Amino acid sequence: MRRFLWLTVCLSGALGLGVHAQQSGESSADAPPKVAVLPINGAISPATADYLKSRQSQAVADGAAAIVIELDTPGGLETAMRDMIQTILQSSVPVITWVSPEGARAASAGTYLLYASHVAAMAPATNLGAATPVQIGGGGARPAPTDSGSNDGGEAPGEGSSEAESSAGDASPTKPGEEKEAGSGTTPDKADSDLSASEKKAINDAVAFIRSLAEKRGRNADWAEEAVREGASLSADAAVERNVVDLIAGTMDELLAAVSGREISLASGATQVLALENATIQRYDPGWRYQFLAIITNPTVAYVLMMIGIYGLLLEGYSPGAILPGTVGVIALLMALYAFQLMPVNYAGLALIVVGIVLMIAEALAPSFGILGFGGLAAFVLGSIFLMDSDVPGYDINLGVIVGLSLSAALLLGITFYLLYRSRRARITTGEEGTLDGESGEITQFENGRGWVLVNGERWQCRSEHPLQPGQRVRIERHQGFTVVVAPEPESGTFATGHSADSA
Repeated sequence: MRRFLWLTVCLSGALGLGVHAQQSGESSADAPPKVAVLPINGAISPATADYLKSRQSQAVADGAAAIVIELDTPGGLETAMRDMIQTILQSSVPVITWVSPEGARAASAGTYLLYASHVAAMAPATNLGAATPVQIGGGGARPAPTDSGSNDGGEAPGEGSSEAESSAGDASPTKPGEEKEAGSGTTPDKADSDLSASEKKAINDAVAFIRSLAEKRGRNADWAEEAVREGASLSADAAVERNVVDLIAGTMDELLAAVSGREISLASGATQVLALENATIQRYDPGWRYQFLAIITNPTVAYVLMMIGIYGLLLEGYSPGAILPGTVGVIALLMALYAFQLMPVNYAGLALIVVGIVLMIAEALAPSFGILGFGGLAAFVLGSIFLMDSDVPGYDINLGVIVGLSLSAALLLGITFYLLYRSRRARITTGEEGTLDGESGEITQFENGRGWVLVNGERWQCRSEHPLQPGQRVRIERHQGFTVVVAPEPESGTFATGHSADSA
């Protein structure tokens, strides 16, 4: 009987577990897909690339069926852009880049990101383009003139120098016997002769890169080249019409409904049909690390950190052992240097700032009559202006901060001049050179016509033809070497005589 009961219990438990597993499998199969949303706003930087890579891995681990990048950017750095494109191309789940909200843009580096994505979408009243490369530390590549009405003359990511250069300056040469397609923009024109070799290399490299992305995703490669060579831009409607992007969607629901049913080729070679209607949306907002990196890599913040670091170390040098200025200065300077190695810094500008500060400090130590000071101020202002390559979108220093710090430096310089001027005109009161004539003092010791007098906190040897008493006030008539000749002050003399008479 006991065996029968145990067998019944075991069979019931096994049956219950099977039913639970079946229900779990059915519920898992019926669960709506998950879509990860990654917002990217502002200039493309190394912090942005790190954010996309980490959040993409996290979304895949969380079981996301697709990733949507909400993009609004003026452009940014070429190295960061290429890192982001590699993340998109190697993604094991489809990546949908959506220029949103209305009024947003995917300029410069953003255009490359759109071309790299599995699905490219735009909200109404958005735009993309202006992808001409800008060289960091130089004047940048100049777009060739164009009559296209879509050219808005915007800038592009800092491509720097390129290792890919065709002999004819063309990223996609024609085969013998073939003619270029109209509007391809690849035929060198007269304006190309105005470009330097490095600028041609940068443009040709950018053209080859964006055409390869366009051909991989089946999008308009000719307009992509036009965006690079001529800085052309398009509105959302024109972009869909010219097969630059896939669709227009005003809301997230519209976007997911529009992409559902599309067949996507993944990096592994497998294909996947998107089924994202009624999907669960999970946002992966930037964490504290990204926000911190974004703050310190802001050119204005990095500039201020550098100034805090330099002045902190100077104050520590003037007041050894203060500790606080040196500690704050070292931390701020290291943070600024970390930010500078991630940004398009013009090192000539950085050197001018350092030289300017050194010259202004030297003005307080060397009698240059303002030459070092004003030269240092000029070097400081010019270095602050040249510090960042303003041609790279989103990487310029706030002019108000430069003006404010320059005025502060000028004010400190003016105070230094005033103190030096006042010290030069002040009467010498110490040592043999000090003019003590007319000063008053107090006798501390006097006997046989000689003694000691306390003047301005200094103890001087004195002599006098008058009888004097300790504590009596005297006036210095003249000095001979380190000995002063004194006489009783009129009031002091009267008081001393009366005091002596009373005592007698």
